[in-house]
Amino acid sequence: MRIVSLMVLVCIFTSCSADKVDKIVHHAVIYTVDAAFSKAEAMAVKDGKIVATGSNDEILKKYQATESIDAKGAAVYPGFIDAHAHFVGYGRSLFQVDLFGTNTWEETVARIKDFAAKHPDLAWIQGRGWDQNRWPGKAFPTNELLNQAFPDKPVVITRVDGHASIANQKAMDLAGIKAGQAVVGGSIETKEGKATGVLIDNADNKVYDQIPDPTKETYIQWLQAAQQNCFAQGLTTVTDCGLGWRDVEAIEALQKSGKLDMRMYVMLSDNDENLNKYLKSGPYKTDKLYVKGFKVYADGALGSRGACLLQPYSDKPGWQGFLLRNKSHYDSLAKVLSTTGFQMCTHAIGDSANREMLNVYNKYLHGKNDKRWRIEHAQIVSQNDFNLFGAASIVPSVQPTHATSDMYWAEERLGKERLKGGYAYKQLLQQNGWIPLGTDFPVEDISPFKTFLAAVVRKDAKGFPANGFQMENALSREETIRGMTIWAAKAGFLESEVGSLEAGKKADFIILDQDLMKVPETDILNVKVTATYVGGKKVR
Repeated sequence: MRIVSLMVLVCIFTSCSADKVDKIVHHAVIYTVDAAFSKAEAMAVKDGKIVATGSNDEILKKYQATESIDAKGAAVYPGFIDAHAHFVGYGRSLFQVDLFGTNTWEETVARIKDFAAKHPDLAWIQGRGWDQNRWPGKAFPTNELLNQAFPDKPVVITRVDGHASIANQKAMDLAGIKAGQAVVGGSIETKEGKATGVLIDNADNKVYDQIPDPTKETYIQWLQAAQQNCFAQGLTTVTDCGLGWRDVEAIEALQKSGKLDMRMYVMLSDNDENLNKYLKSGPYKTDKLYVKGFKVYADGALGSRGACLLQPYSDKPGWQGFLLRNKSHYDSLAKVLSTTGFQMCTHAIGDSANREMLNVYNKYLHGKNDKRWRIEHAQIVSQNDFNLFGAASIVPSVQPTHATSDMYWAEERLGKERLKGGYAYKQLLQQNGWIPLGTDFPVEDISPFKTFLAAVVRKDAKGFPANGFQMENALSREETIRGMTIWAAKAGFLESEVGSLEAGKKADFIILDQDLMKVPETDILNVKVTATYVGGKKVR
C-alpha cells in the first residue's frame, strides 16, 4: 500500500503533472530567429504548432511528449523560405532536357539528341538552362543544328533566365513565326533576313502556346518531384511567381488530399483571366496556400540584353533593351491594385525598368505604408533611385546567386560605374531595414546554402572571386538567415505563422549537420539537412 501511494505521489509531481505534447526537440542549438535572434536548447510541439521554447530543463520538466528528438547539439533553424521561385516550372524542368552548364552550342544540341533518343514518344522536346555567355564568343547561335537533327519534331529550349528561347524551324512553323514580325516586348532575332530561332522575351509566347497541357498525372509528378528536392534542401515554404488560376486550384486539391505538403505563397500572372477571377473576391488563403500577389513583368534579363537600361549597353552600342508592356499598362494596373489587398510584385532588372516601376509605385502608394508591394530582383538600380524604395515602403525581393552568376560578364554589359548600383543588397536592405531572399529556381540552383554563400561571402561555388564580388554589399550571417526565414515570410504577409520558431507559430523547422552561423565559409556548401519538418510532421 505504501509503495502504491509513493508511486502516485511521484506521478503527481513528475510526468503525470507534465503538459502533454506531440513532440519535444531537445539538446539542440535552436535559432528562434525572433526579434532578438535568441537561441534555445529545446522546444515543444503540439497540433503542428510550437508550444514553447526554452532550456532543456524547462521544456523536459514541463512537457511530456509522444516523440522525443535528441538533437545531440545540432543546429535547428526555422524552415527555409524561398521568397522568389518558380515551383511548378521547376517541377516541369525536372522532366525536360537539362541544359545547365553546357559549354558550347554543339554540346547543347548533343544533350537534346540524347534526351530525344531516350524519350521517343514525346510530341515536343523541351529543355532549359542554356546560357550563351558560357560559350566561346558569347553570341546567340542559329537553329541550323536543331533543324538538321529534328526536321519533323518541334523543339524549343529556354535560356537559363527564362527570358529567351531557341526554337527549331518545325516549332516556329507551328507557331507561325517569321522574320520581320513585330512583337511588343520581344524580338525575333534574324541573320541575313532569316529568323535564327532565337526568340527574346514575348517573342516565344506563340511557340509555348502550341504545347499541349500536361495530364493530371504528369502535373502531380512535377510537383511531387519539386517538393522532394525542396524538402531535401530545407525549404518548407516557397513563393511561386506567376501562376494561373488553374494551377492554384490544382495545388490546393493536392494539398487537401495530402499529396502535397509544401506551403506556397502564390503570385498570379498578370493577365485578364486571373484578374477577372480574383479581383472581386480578393486574396485567398488556406493553411498551406496564400494567393495574394500579382506578378508583373517590366523588362527581360540582362544576360539576353532584354533588361531595360537608362543608357545603352556597354557591349551593344545604341541598344537599351525594352519594357515588356506599354507604360500605361503598369500605371493602370497599379491604380487598380492599390484599392485591393493584393500585392503588386514586378520583375525589374534594368535601371530604367526599376525607375519606371518605382515611380509608378510611389504614385499610388503615397508614402510609407504596409501594402508591401515588391520589386522582384531590383537588379540594376540608379544611385539616384534607391531612396524610392524606402519612400513608399517598397520591398526589394532579391536573389543573391544572380550576382555570383552574372559577375563574370555583368561589367561588360554595364560598365564599371553603372555596375556599382547592381546586386546592391546591403544598400537595398538599408531602405526598409529588411530584405527577403530567394533563388529564382530553376533560373538558379535550388540550394539555400548557395544563397547563403552568395549573400555573405559574395562568391560562387568555385570560390570565385578570391576577395568576393562587390563586398560592400555583402550581408551578415544573421541578416542572411533572416532573409531566408522571417523576412521572406514577411514579404508574403506570413510572418505571424512561419519564419521563426516562437510559441504559437507553425512547427516548420530543419535540423542541420553543421551550424550556418559558425561554419567556415569554405564549408558552407557542405552543410546538409538531416531532417525537415512541416507543421511538426517529418517530411524528410
